[in-house]
Amino acid sequence: MKIKIQLLATTLLIGTATLFYACGGNQTQTEEESASSNVESTQAAPAAGPVDTKAKSDSKGVGKFTSVEVGAIDAGMAKKGEAIFASKCAACHQTTDVKVVGPGLKGVTERRTPEWIMNMITNPEEMTKSDPVAKALFEEHLVQMTFQNVSDDESRSILEFLRENDTK
Repeated sequence: MKIKIQLLATTLLIGTATLFYACGGNQTQTEEESASSNVESTQAAPAAGPVDTKAKSDSKGVGKFTSVEVGAIDAGMAKKGEAIFASKCAACHQTTDVKVVGPGLKGVTERRTPEWIMNMITNPEEMTKSDPVAKALFEEHLVQMTFQNVSDDESRSILEFLRENDTK
């Protein structure tokens, strides 16, 4: 009986320690991570209350894309983007307004800036930590968008595909 109680206490102690660690009990950061966090947090404007994820936002998000020039839709680039979208995005997103795992993407280029879209594609984890709109989308859909190792050029092609999709 005494051994069972000791085993139960040990199990509870290990479980509690694991839970605290998994929920952020280990909050140390390197100087580089701390400096990186400070730089990134200044790129996204703080939310002043609840964020409407369906509303237009002028945020550029958090990441390397600070200025993306778009003009007429490049059909060749959109075609490449469609193939990339099919292989890396379509399991979680539809190009309609229908939610699968993540939100439907119809109209996304009308609601979000090109920079925001490309930062979300290439930097989803930091975006959901630091960008108010991405945070609200995470809270709404309860799923972290996964990093798909999409290159800068691929993200630009996906953007072009989404722009083309929003004209239909």
